[in-house]
Amino acid sequence: MVTKTAARTQSYGKALALLATLFFMWGFISVINNTLLPHLRSVFDLNYTQTTLIESIWFIAYGVAAMPAAFLIERVGYKKAIIIGLAVMAVGAAGMVPAARLTSFGVTLASLFVIASGIALLQVAANPYVAVIGTPETSASRLTLVQAFNSAGTFFAPYFGGYLILSRTTAGTSLEGVTLTLEQRAADAQATQLPYILVALMLVGLAILISRSRLPELGQDTRRANAEERKRLSLWKHRNLVFGLPAIFLYVLAEIGVANLFINFVSQPAIGNMTQATAANYLILLWMGMMLGRFGGSYLLARFPEGNVLACFALFAMLVMIAAATLNGPAAMWALILVGLGHSIMFPAIFALGIKGLGPLTEEGSGLLVTAIVGGALVVVQGWLADRYGLQNSFWLTVACEAYILFYALWGSKPTHGLPPERLDEPA
Repeated sequence: MVTKTAARTQSYGKALALLATLFFMWGFISVINNTLLPHLRSVFDLNYTQTTLIESIWFIAYGVAAMPAAFLIERVGYKKAIIIGLAVMAVGAAGMVPAARLTSFGVTLASLFVIASGIALLQVAANPYVAVIGTPETSASRLTLVQAFNSAGTFFAPYFGGYLILSRTTAGTSLEGVTLTLEQRAADAQATQLPYILVALMLVGLAILISRSRLPELGQDTRRANAEERKRLSLWKHRNLVFGLPAIFLYVLAEIGVANLFINFVSQPAIGNMTQATAANYLILLWMGMMLGRFGGSYLLARFPEGNVLACFALFAMLVMIAAATLNGPAAMWALILVGLGHSIMFPAIFALGIKGLGPLTEEGSGLLVTAIVGGALVVVQGWLADRYGLQNSFWLTVACEAYILFYALWGSKPTHGLPPERLDEPA
């Protein structure tokens, strides 16, 4: 006879497996941007500042959508919020088709903004859900494990984008510095249609699958503190959350800055001297390091204090970024690839540490942490630094980000004013 506890564990295991698919998809879609950006840079003849501004628009969507997403979850629950998020992403992906046909920079930006808004909703819903679905002691390990599937998506995305976008365009198969004609730019713009049609179809299919599944719900009594209790609680008394907000902000800036400029950096004559399509294959190695680091990190986080594990990974990331900012040739390229391993556990570890002890404030805290993903919008600053001081020198900004995360791991992540953890109801 199956016990009640065993049945709950089995149910949560199925929920985690389904959510792992969700994490895979938004990682996949996010990293298609890394191959899309050099493509758009050629199609619209953009400098580095303008190119990274595209990614800034993407992350501004997080700042706009995250807190409304938290309130939506409180109103409709996690499952419906996830379905809505997938639907929003599908609409944005479909919008990339007319953007390509019209060769419109404005429609492209609007479509990417819509996709990112849907991902923000998924981030607010899925991250805290995974964190509280089991025991608090293993929340960082559990979140890192499903984030590993997010990294699996980021691992396959550059190959997908490189094959279906860069390898099918004149700019993607030419060496850096080649000037395209207007006809070639118009032809290159059409290459984004098929990839995003496929993405939209996958998102619709996943939304249908989740709508027919049974996910455990957070208890109504813990979804939000009652009005009187809520008046006595404050998010700002939790040091781990307060210092976690800039940690997430700077981590995303570091990760996105490296990923978005990777292909342009590696394809430079003094570094890798290769085409953008070839450089996209090396970008796959960066995301593979992140994926393997998360699978391994899940094991480490289940056995050692989260702060200590995060500190080791942050120190490693800082050292390899110093190497990328100072060395030349293949050594600089491989140093930049290795930062994927250093970045691997940072988001799930910081997120789990940031919401630890928030209790009934978990959703609001999660909304704030996802809002902090807007830090990726400041990648435009790195683009400006690259234009003004050189692409390689812009990586000193990344070094500074790693240094703050090391500080957070060692001191800022220590919880204060902890509250009892949330509980889960039986599946419906």
